[in-house]
Amino acid sequence: MTVEGDTDNDGGDGGDDDGERWLQALELLLAEQRFRIERYAEAGSEAPAPPPKAPPGKPSRRPRTAPEPSASALSARELLKAVPLAAVVVRALPDARGAGAEYHCLAHNTAAWEDAGRRFPLVAASASSRSSRPAPPPPTAAASAAPAEGSWGEAVPLFEWFPALAATPVPRLLDAARRTGRPQGPEPAEWPHHAPDGRAVRSRVEVHVAPAGELLLLTWERGEPARARMARAAQQLARVAWAEWDLARGTVEEAGLRALLGLPAPAPLPDLPGLGRMVLPEPREQLYRALHDALLGERDHIDLELRLGPDAHNARVLRFLAEPVRAGSAPVRTVRAVCRDVTADVRARESAQRALREARAQRERAEAVAEVAERLREAVLPGFPPELARHGLEAAVVYRPAGHAARVGGDWYKTRVLPTGRVLVALGDARGHGPAAVTLMAKLRYALAGLAFTGESVERLTGWLNLLACDDGEESTATSVIAHYCSDRGLLRWTCAGHPPPLLVRRGGVRFLDPPPEGPGLPLGVLPGTPYTAAETPLRPGDVVLLYSDGLIERRGSDLDRDASRLLRAVRGGTGAGIPPGGAALDAFARGLVDALMAPDAEDDATVLAFRRVEPGA
Repeated sequence: MTVEGDTDNDGGDGGDDDGERWLQALELLLAEQRFRIERYAEAGSEAPAPPPKAPPGKPSRRPRTAPEPSASALSARELLKAVPLAAVVVRALPDARGAGAEYHCLAHNTAAWEDAGRRFPLVAASASSRSSRPAPPPPTAAASAAPAEGSWGEAVPLFEWFPALAATPVPRLLDAARRTGRPQGPEPAEWPHHAPDGRAVRSRVEVHVAPAGELLLLTWERGEPARARMARAAQQLARVAWAEWDLARGTVEEAGLRALLGLPAPAPLPDLPGLGRMVLPEPREQLYRALHDALLGERDHIDLELRLGPDAHNARVLRFLAEPVRAGSAPVRTVRAVCRDVTADVRARESAQRALREARAQRERAEAVAEVAERLREAVLPGFPPELARHGLEAAVVYRPAGHAARVGGDWYKTRVLPTGRVLVALGDARGHGPAAVTLMAKLRYALAGLAFTGESVERLTGWLNLLACDDGEESTATSVIAHYCSDRGLLRWTCAGHPPPLLVRRGGVRFLDPPPEGPGLPLGVLPGTPYTAAETPLRPGDVVLLYSDGLIERRGSDLDRDASRLLRAVRGGTGAGIPPGGAALDAFARGLVDALMAPDAEDDATVLAFRRVEPGA
């Protein structure tokens, strides 16, 4: 039978409707399976043909035998020999009021006799005074010589012979077995007795009562309760249960399933449709299809995760491992399953998957942001104008992003020949990372490119950029070095707005340029109206000036003095034999400097702008 869900349901409760349809399909599937089982049983229950009669005149080969023993004799003597446990055959007789039953012992095996002598407080004098029956032998006699099975010839009241049993689950189990006709137990029980050394101890056993025709078979086993409790405890700790569904009778045998499903003791155990009703609507289709294939022989096992509960958010998850049981070509009559509560494992797995998805989404967002920022950077960080050489300068720039792609910073630079004949050389660093830093960097760079054409001094240009940054918001701060180079005088005039000071390389020597007379000014965007002063540095032919961002030298846990010392050592190491002439050599020097100073996992980007005075037109 195949069931397809309705795909045209636009209602909000479509999942519940589909779940109900799959549940109905499951009930119909199991009803069909019961029908197959019944048909198979009917086909195999035809009465066998009677054996052929012996030919006339020939005697039968079957020997004559004595009459078969009675059922009671079998129960008392033969059957008990095969029971490996302590066993007592009990007969229930109506009591005087007719409201209940009195239980009489008919027979026993050797193990029961030994347990009676060693473990149960036997009634001797008191029993003899109340009854004409002989009292049982004392414990020593029972322990020394066990009588043959069934030697208690007449029925004796069970609880007179074994008074300790009256305070155990035995009376209740006997009553239940008598009323229902079904086996009862096993249940743990304990009773007092005297050890061989005279100490009072308690014995722990596991008691079971099973109907045997009109009689009841009472058995117990020593030592098993402890193992059973350990097994049950381990089962509960592992949240594992076992169950077997009889599809023909609709019965369930289980161990731990009730506790695993959270069912109270009086509640009936669910059959397979009942289990389907406990499952959320969405997984019911999987349960139906798995059982359908298993019952029809298309699969030999079932492995599902079933979600049980009021809703998906609060559902418990059961791992359902089951197998169909069939005999030869007979239809599947039984489904056996092991169930385990894997709620904690599933929630941990789903939490890890959510964290992984979120991390992946964050990485993708960061990469997208970095790509936008990098493209914007490429758009606003062009090369050098070709006319620099005609004005006595050659330049090289190296930009190295941070180790993390998403941490694109706000480094920027600008070189331009102005109408006045001076050359504008500037390098800055907008605060922060990402699009905000790149946006501020672009504003400052383009603003400087336009304002520089006014012919104003570097002091005034720096002041204007400060006003622009202040107007952009509280978080819009930046540092910068802005310079004018006058080729006819070989003079460099420059301002510093909170930026690391430039470095001068001259004939193998290295030093920081002297700051402006009033010292370095505040970073851009801190305080409107901040005044900035300029320093003047004469340059000789061959002199190299290095402008750089703080990402080149700053290290976590370091300080400015150590950062400066590390920079000086690196520059001296790169200029030991001098910097050969030509732009390519200057570019190689700048790249080597960045390689020597910047760590692979640097948290900030770094920029080095190197320019050298050459003869005009060279």
